[in-house]
Amino acid sequence: MERDQLMALDADPDVVGVLSQPFWFHWPDGSRHAPDYFVRHRDGSAVVVDVREDERISVGDQKVFDRSAAACAMVGWDYRRVGALNPVLRANLRWLSGYRHPRVLRVGLAEQLTEVFTRARPLMAGVRAVGTPLVVLPVLFHLLWQGCLAADLRDAPLGDDTLIGLGAGW
Repeated sequence: MERDQLMALDADPDVVGVLSQPFWFHWPDGSRHAPDYFVRHRDGSAVVVDVREDERISVGDQKVFDRSAAACAMVGWDYRRVGALNPVLRANLRWLSGYRHPRVLRVGLAEQLTEVFTRARPLMAGVRAVGTPLVVLPVLFHLLWQGCLAADLRDAPLGDDTLIGLGAGW
């Protein structure tokens, strides 16, 4: 689950940095806690993230999360406790993550795809307007991962009819 949340952070174009188990909170009663992630956003804001499934949060866990949130607020950081990713979003991100590497980018095709998807249209209609799907799809998936193109990744698996448009993220 932590890996999935990290993948979602990696795909978020607003996130510019992530640290895993970045520090320990030490409280006067001797208890301590290491949050899962420290996240820096493009605007300079910060959020501390704990990952735990809703069903696995005990009363003690909730107290730790509440104390963590209070400590973060004292220094001007946001705090979030997140659970499992939506399964559709998780599947789509796992697929797209295979195309994150810059070696997938072909600048000429990327420019054509950006032009074609200036107005939202179905994925395969846009891909075929640019060229052979086998060649064009990896570039499209890379642009989706980078947030240059956008699609609803939460409600349905990516498919031929998924509407794609220009975007700054998912």
